[in-house]
Amino acid sequence: MEADLKKAVAAIRENTGIALSVFTDRGEPLSGAADAAPSEFEGIFRDTGRNATYFRAVYRGRQYICAVPGCSDVQRNYAYFIADVLAGAGSRLSNTANLPKGEFLRRILLGECSEEDVRRYREKYAVPDRPCFALAVRAEGEGDMANLLAQYAESDADAAVMISPHDGAFVKFTEAESEYQSSADFANFLAQSFLEELGLRARVGIGSTVRRFEDVGQSYEQASTALRMSAQFNAAGDVHSYREFVLSRMLEELPASRRAEYLAVLLDGEARELLKDEELAGTAEEFLGNDLNVSETARNLYMHRNTLMYRLDKLERLTGLNLRKFSDAVTFRVITILNRLV
Repeated sequence: MEADLKKAVAAIRENTGIALSVFTDRGEPLSGAADAAPSEFEGIFRDTGRNATYFRAVYRGRQYICAVPGCSDVQRNYAYFIADVLAGAGSRLSNTANLPKGEFLRRILLGECSEEDVRRYREKYAVPDRPCFALAVRAEGEGDMANLLAQYAESDADAAVMISPHDGAFVKFTEAESEYQSSADFANFLAQSFLEELGLRARVGIGSTVRRFEDVGQSYEQASTALRMSAQFNAAGDVHSYREFVLSRMLEELPASRRAEYLAVLLDGEARELLKDEELAGTAEEFLGNDLNVSETARNLYMHRNTLMYRLDKLERLTGLNLRKFSDAVTFRVITILNRLV
């Protein structure tokens, strides 16, 4: 119960920016606070000494004490708003008993179910105790995505569900004997099947493999993030794993001012103009994408090897980075990510 409540509180903080703290009905800290809260009050209590507004909220039939910093009418309005949000969230999460299988799974993947609900799903549909991973699939165009996804379940445990008209999800359990060597192998197979059977280009994001089904929502969130960031960074190809973008996510989570500060340090003077040169920047991206292999890059760009070397030398003059060295290549990758985020 408390784990689910903390998730709801974290969602409120992330979506509204309100620094919410939650306590038991006896005032013991649960989330966002170190000190106990006053418990003997009625309605909304403005504690000017602590500069905080306290109020009560009900989540899944249990009463809690909540607090937001400040004592003005704004905080009083926050109190009414948050109490309604928590009450609604608790009601929505607990109302899963009669859901169809597809809708039940969709809510699990979107993080709208409690661990108790997920266990109920496991028992109801005999979900095995094996590792699994989630894929996020986005198709460009009209076609019967749902049926195509469903037909590639290797076992009764595998499941496909539509998240929106153009977005699907696939949950796949690892098998001792499978024709697919990895999650990436299966994802590439799906993308190719969409093209061959429906004539649609499909982009597929791959989440990490989790040890238990209760964590499959985390895998799907990662898969969705991989799709989002592959579009944001114009990544080549249609299949991408979350691991490819861990560095990007780490930099994305930095404050905007700190990202700009780092970029200014790494990219100054003429070097800033480099990223506006699509030809030169594209050459660098291709070189990094081919694991710093000069011959492979020249072949893919239909370019003479000497021309490629000239461009890499020009990049080094502008940035001071020799992309043929691994450490400098990593630094250049950080620069390109920061530039897009800034």
